Amino acid sequence: MKIIRLALGTILVLAAAGAAAQTPNDAQIASIVVTANQVDIDAGKLAAKNGHARDVKAFGKQMVTDHTGVNKQAVALVKKLKVTPEDNPTSQSLQSGGEENVKMLKGLKGASFDKAYIDHEVAYHEQVIDALDKTLIPNAQNGDLKALLVAVRPAFVGHLEHAKMIQSSLAK
Repeated sequence: MKIIRLALGTILVLAAAGAAAQTPNDAQIASIVVTANQVDIDAGKLAAKNGHARDVKAFGKQMVTDHTGVNKQAVALVKKLKVTPEDNPTSQSLQSGGEENVKMLKGLKGASFDKAYIDHEVAYHEQVIDALDKTLIPNAQNGDLKALLVAVRPAFVGHLEHAKMIQSSLAK
């Protein structure tokens, strides 16, 4: 678990440092959004397949469905706006952190898998909400992009609350 927290902490520090040093433009924000969703889709697929508890499997399936939907909206919007998502240190960090998380999860089974996956989901959704509030929404210049970010925020809050509920039930 220390590895997960360290990786997530690193992502937050990089995102905060990047945001402080350079305000992300809309193309970079689009890349961050798509990457963050894909990271959760990849972990969700693994949880739907390898989760032990029924709630964990169902949550994984929900993450795949919901984050795929958000990515479809984001991709449609960037095509409409003729914006090409621009890779940046934050999206690169998210991608590598997501790959490390999936690799770590693949080595776990049963209750250990469930706990690691849900603990990561809680921390990850807290970070995404923080990034939405402090970096992505305030710096989005295009009104449609900003509206999409604002519109999907409640779903991320719902995911966080759902993950916390499962986390609590796994602790019993």
